[in-house]
Amino acid sequence: MNTELMVIFFVCLIGVFLITVISARAIIPVLKSKKVGQKILDIGPRWHKSKEGTPTMGGITFIIAITIVAVLYFVISAIKGRFAEVVPLILTLGLAYANGLIGLVDDYTKLIKKQNEGLTAKQKYLLQLLAAGVYLALMKLSGYLVTLLYIPYFNIIIDLGIFYYIFAIILITGVINSVNLTDGIDGLASSVTFIVGAFFAVVAFTYYDYNLSFVASLIIGATLGFLVYNFHPARVFMGDTGSLFLGGLVVATVFMMGNPLIVVIVGLVYIIEALSVMLQVGCYKLTKKRIFKMSPIHHHFEKCGWSEVKIVSVFTVFTAVMAVVAWFGI
Repeated sequence: MNTELMVIFFVCLIGVFLITVISARAIIPVLKSKKVGQKILDIGPRWHKSKEGTPTMGGITFIIAITIVAVLYFVISAIKGRFAEVVPLILTLGLAYANGLIGLVDDYTKLIKKQNEGLTAKQKYLLQLLAAGVYLALMKLSGYLVTLLYIPYFNIIIDLGIFYYIFAIILITGVINSVNLTDGIDGLASSVTFIVGAFFAVVAFTYYDYNLSFVASLIIGATLGFLVYNFHPARVFMGDTGSLFLGGLVVATVFMMGNPLIVVIVGLVYIIEALSVMLQVGCYKLTKKRIFKMSPIHHHFEKCGWSEVKIVSVFTVFTAVMAVVAWFGI
């Protein structure tokens, strides 16, 4: 086992965790005093009405924590003459910050309008397309992106040429919005993303990948720290600020790994959440009938009588199983 790798991993993880917990303790009262509370739509489960007024935009807490730890890590790397090695990390975090900013604008707009609507879907997606395009361009210019697509399990590599960028943009925006949809009940997005981060950590330790290990420590520390306040009953929600940030961080990480399709496996819960919405909307438009009692699918299980804790537990265990399955696709 690489001792240096493990020390850096745990120091960064603990640092992000503690700063997230401490910053949340300070920021939650501020959000409450500013009446930065979540609005609950009437079309949602009626029992969610009790959550109305719970502070949102809580994703700011772990974004602050990640920023502090990342800056320190980059400064130390520069002092040691290893700054070139962390360029992929900077680009990875860049995509996360860009989407976190989009989420922040969306959350802020909701609060100004005093309703559960922020940016329009078109506005949000156009901004995400721009962020994805800039990210891919910078990755290419920096020499960290090729048009070769690795197919997990089959050990096949396909050169997509220019079509790789179309594939990449669809995957990036799709995963980011899928994580956003997963953030619908207390602790769900945080718990599922924690397992994804743990998967990244195992891969990093196996292949002695410092960059992947660092990102894994950020994800695990952030989600665990946020769960202290976000587990049911939640005292704060991450909002689009947090969910879009996490989505950007997860999907940029798989591109940094050079195995983007692996996110469809380890992050299958995200994909199922998004597909449930697409199927629900499509089926209703065609037949005026609904497949699920409510979408995204976690609300369907709520309508079936499952508690939020049970849903989070089952979805998290399912993600852990998929992480094992994904391992064999590395």
